[in-house]
Amino acid sequence: MLNWNIRSSLKPVLNISQQKDAFEDYEKTIHSDQIGFFRLPNTRDLLLQSKKVFDLFKHKKYFIHVGIGGSALGPEMLISGLGKDTNCHFTFINNIDPDDLFKKLQKVNLKESIIYVVSKSGTTAETVAAMAILINQLKSHGIHEDSFKDYFVFCTDPEKGELRKLSKEWGVHTLDIPSNIGGRFSVLTPVGFLPGFFAGIDNEALLQGAQNFQKELLPSANPKSFYELASWIKSLHDDGINQTVLMPYSSLLKDYSSWFVQLWAESLGKEGKGLTPIPAYGATDQHSQMQLFMEGPNNKAIFIIEIKNHKTNYSLKNTLNSESFKNLSPFSLSDLMKAELEGTLSALKENDRHVVHLSIPKLDEESMGQLIIFAESLTALVGKLLKVNPFDQPGVEAGKKYANDWLKNH
Repeated sequence: MLNWNIRSSLKPVLNISQQKDAFEDYEKTIHSDQIGFFRLPNTRDLLLQSKKVFDLFKHKKYFIHVGIGGSALGPEMLISGLGKDTNCHFTFINNIDPDDLFKKLQKVNLKESIIYVVSKSGTTAETVAAMAILINQLKSHGIHEDSFKDYFVFCTDPEKGELRKLSKEWGVHTLDIPSNIGGRFSVLTPVGFLPGFFAGIDNEALLQGAQNFQKELLPSANPKSFYELASWIKSLHDDGINQTVLMPYSSLLKDYSSWFVQLWAESLGKEGKGLTPIPAYGATDQHSQMQLFMEGPNNKAIFIIEIKNHKTNYSLKNTLNSESFKNLSPFSLSDLMKAELEGTLSALKENDRHVVHLSIPKLDEESMGQLIIFAESLTALVGKLLKVNPFDQPGVEAGKKYANDWLKNH
């Protein structure tokens, strides 16, 4: 099970009396009908819905995922972290760079593709643009609207929006993003389930892992540890330590860091408050960003994630007559990763840095489910402690408005 340990000279202080309102608001929120992310692991309706659509399209050889922000970062995290060696090739269209899109489309066969369009509103400009291009590409291959139901699947609001309307016109299969789930909290819905099925991911185990971990995030079962962590982060913020580094020691969790960046930044960066997230991964960033983390401004909380047991390993045994090679010969590659991680933790402690050491037994669906529900719940609780709404994004909406104004005037 996911564990964490705070290593900092600023010791966690749990002021339950002072922070009682925030703690009570957090618990009330995660059980409310308006905010649904915490209860997603407790139902299988959306999973069954996704499985039915997968069974209809599982013969497809290419999966084209169209979405941006929370509509793409979560699925990308699942595929890179847990995806198996299936016969399906994944392409994520998650930006509007025309040169990048051209390169991606050269690598797919549209006639053998499922195009998964993910947008809760159905009006996201970047997603609409990509969809328009793909429609034109299909038509250039002789595929027209009466056959679009064999290529497109939509994931959107259950009742309203442009995609819902279009699905009825074309007869396209549509999966639901519950109305009380925001994009950055949506990975444990069909947003992540359908690509997960195509990637050979055990979505049931993903949900079960999150469900099994819920008790660690509730005051009734674990009143100290999780609240203590959130209170510590709030104390750091109040002392001007307002950056958060997320550094898993795993290339396969690199996209987990990217997913966390949106979750943390978009949820907490409001009203002059927030904790700027910085993505990193070990051991690679020991040779780049770690210099800053170690000896730069001491204004960061650094989350280090360790995978205790890797699925594969390599011996470093060799007969080369070189000191560097001889030193490594008795060990394995996972031994070296462990040594690098422990060395980093010791050096960070020596430099009086603020560190949270997280660990999971292995990288599998159960652990990923725990990492997801942990990060989402921590974000919600820290938001309550900072007295900001962690579930809106007014700054993002403002940028969209001005972009639309520019298009109308040009």
